[in-house]
Amino acid sequence: MTRYTSPVNPSVYPHLAVTLLGIGLFFMAWFFVYPLVTSTKFSRDLFKELLVSLWSAIFLGFGVLFLMLWVGIYV
Repeated sequence: MTRYTSPVNPSVYPHLAVTLLGIGLFFMAWFFVYPLVTSTKFSRDLFKELLVSLWSAIFLGFGVLFLMLWVGIYV
């Protein structure tokens, strides 16, 4: 039986965590600013809001995953 090795090199965890969290925070900020500043109540698009929130959740989820792996919480 061979030892399990991670498909991602552990030395890349900090870079992935910071990058993915940064992108996720950008989409989260866009999600909060979009309905307040850029659109009126009648011109909002539910599909666009759901799509932006989906991308935000994906990037923040993977960012938090790599952040936990970086600090030693192996999940």
